[in-house]
Amino acid sequence: MSAFQFELLATESAGPARRGRWTTPHGVVETPVFMPVGTIATVKGLMPSQLKEVGVQKILANTYHLALRPGSELIAELGGLHRFMNWDGPILTDSGGFQVFSLARLSKLTDDKVVFRSHLDGALLELSPERAVAIQEQLGADCIMCLDECPAADLPHERIRLAVDRTTNWAKRCRDAQTRPDQALFGIVQGGVYRDLRERSAQALLELNFPGYAIGGLSVGETPAQMYETLDWTVPLLPTDKPRYLMGVGRPVDLLEAVCRGIDLFDCVLPTRNGRNAMAFTHEGAIRIRNLKYQKDLGPLDPNCSCPVCQQFSRAYLRHLFMVNELLGPILLSWHNVAYYQQLMAEIRAAIEADRLQDFRREQLAAWGEVA
Repeated sequence: MSAFQFELLATESAGPARRGRWTTPHGVVETPVFMPVGTIATVKGLMPSQLKEVGVQKILANTYHLALRPGSELIAELGGLHRFMNWDGPILTDSGGFQVFSLARLSKLTDDKVVFRSHLDGALLELSPERAVAIQEQLGADCIMCLDECPAADLPHERIRLAVDRTTNWAKRCRDAQTRPDQALFGIVQGGVYRDLRERSAQALLELNFPGYAIGGLSVGETPAQMYETLDWTVPLLPTDKPRYLMGVGRPVDLLEAVCRGIDLFDCVLPTRNGRNAMAFTHEGAIRIRNLKYQKDLGPLDPNCSCPVCQQFSRAYLRHLFMVNELLGPILLSWHNVAYYQQLMAEIRAAIEADRLQDFRREQLAAWGEVA
């Protein structure tokens, strides 16, 4: 029997939203789920025990960055990524494909591979499909990603078609290179905001029969409306009996809208990045804690949040920490934001189980001040 099992526990009667359970070698993941990003084997500023305390089930780490420092060979020698970072739950590693987009100025792309000039010291790092898989096998994550080309949203149709075909060819090479049966290799559907290219990508990847499928190339410059429309086209192309992962998308409203379109897995740096920059996510919308109006506010960040930060500290105190550049401020807001995302996903799961997701969506969009 495979180490991975995905089962649907409930489906929405009025739409494609699903409530699932994904069994992995390092534990069970209740879906839909949000994965905090631990790029360099740490979710910035937070200990694994703090993540567990607020309900984090699974985290993400970055192939490109870990290949540079400390090196996948060293991590393997030290017992693998789980032991290295003291996280015993499931881990997903990306392939380095997003860095083809984000570090385009430092990379050279060919049909065979991508060569990066390290943003740290200028050293060369070659990532072929085979090398990307080998690095991820050394890291030992539960879920690994095919190397793909993530094109910018504003590229012309023909240029994105080339990225789709390159991604398909690389996916075949990744599948052929994989040697570990205890890692689920996901194919990545590309195609920008072009419906015909999303269909072209999905059809080719489905023939390779991956255990899960990701949708990449969104949140790279397109509007939210374009992203939602692209999901409307793309999600129905993917198997119903395998997990569906929307890569790098993380505003709370985007998570809710994507779940309503049938997505199961998410990741994004927003909870911790925005937390470090004095923004807290709440059930009533985002709060910029440096705002003067919070100077004497003894209330919690979010009255509807049960996280340790909201239970112990006031908005006034948290503002003070940021105003005096105290390190504890970014740590606490990051912790709260990660907790809020976990609570939001738990509420979404409960709404699907109760078959009231559309009611939940309307109520939550109104609370955030978004147009339903």
